[in-house]
Amino acid sequence: MSLILGLETSCDETAAAVVADGRKILSSVVASQVELHRQYGGVFPEMASRQHILDIVPVLEETLLGAAGAEWTALDALAVTSGPGLVGSLLVGVNVAKAIAWATALPLIGVNHLEAHLYANWLFTPAEGTNEEIKPLPAPRFPLICLIVSGGHTDLVLMTGHGQYRVLGRTVDDAAGEAFDKVARLLGLGYPGGPAIQAQAGGGNPQRFDLPRPMLKDGYNFSFSGLKTAVLRIVQKYEGRGRKPFKQRSRMVTSRTAPLLRRLPLADLAASFQAAVVDVLVEKTKRATEQFQVEQVLLAGGVASNTLLRQQMVARLNVPVRYPPPELCTDNAAMVASTGYFKYMTGERHSWDLDVCPSLALTHPS
Repeated sequence: MSLILGLETSCDETAAAVVADGRKILSSVVASQVELHRQYGGVFPEMASRQHILDIVPVLEETLLGAAGAEWTALDALAVTSGPGLVGSLLVGVNVAKAIAWATALPLIGVNHLEAHLYANWLFTPAEGTNEEIKPLPAPRFPLICLIVSGGHTDLVLMTGHGQYRVLGRTVDDAAGEAFDKVARLLGLGYPGGPAIQAQAGGGNPQRFDLPRPMLKDGYNFSFSGLKTAVLRIVQKYEGRGRKPFKQRSRMVTSRTAPLLRRLPLADLAASFQAAVVDVLVEKTKRATEQFQVEQVLLAGGVASNTLLRQQMVARLNVPVRYPPPELCTDNAAMVASTGYFKYMTGERHSWDLDVCPSLALTHPS
């Protein structure tokens, strides 16, 4: 059994985990900064990196205690997110990982954050793996399509084997999660936007507003900026305001100015927006599964926890659809440790010159 310690500090979660053989989570701890950044309506990079420094040691200690008090000598390697992400946040994780690797002589493995999200689908908890009546799902089957949807990324990926990827398409402007955040802010629903819009949409009519489906038939790239602007125009219409640039307007509409929107059917608009985003994501994924004749589809990233997205994927696709539990959709270190295991098994290692790459892309050839 190979034990990999994973570290994740790419954005606003400080996380560590110990995973056995790339699948079984022995311990996973996440210190979230959501409350810290909520007042800003998004992540404040400087505050995020400072908070990582405060949280990283307690998170590591709790993680090792949770893994049956595992000692450093029981670990086989250390995996850490080196990009993409916020540069200050990434530096905390990578430098701590280097210090640990130097002190313990553990092999050091840098991990692409996007790749790690894919591997969340390989994980299961100890309870599932040790209970004789509840067996973990088999590992995903290749070839497969994975849709990575988060606050910073919307990528459609063909995966033909471990470490073998072909990026079919990615967003040309706003990512899906970013669009959720911006529209939620526009509607005065708070941060983070995904859960807020989903909750509001629960009582709404998704057909009330005829919102655009950007680039629906154009290849596999995504665009959500125009959809966001369409929502803005509806809000302006209901408020009787003239047109203003989105950046100027978005600063004016916050949760404190929500009473201005009393005439606006918030639930219907939230439901219509959510339906438009999901429709684009599902349609492009479905088309990819048919073109490349894959075995199954994986969902990954924070938006993958959206209930409507999961339901529509299962209902409209002709291949099995798999997605992690919500706690593994958002940033965590178990997915980093899982990715590190498969790299470790192929002999991949990094030296002391491992550096962070805030714009790192998923570019492994298939």
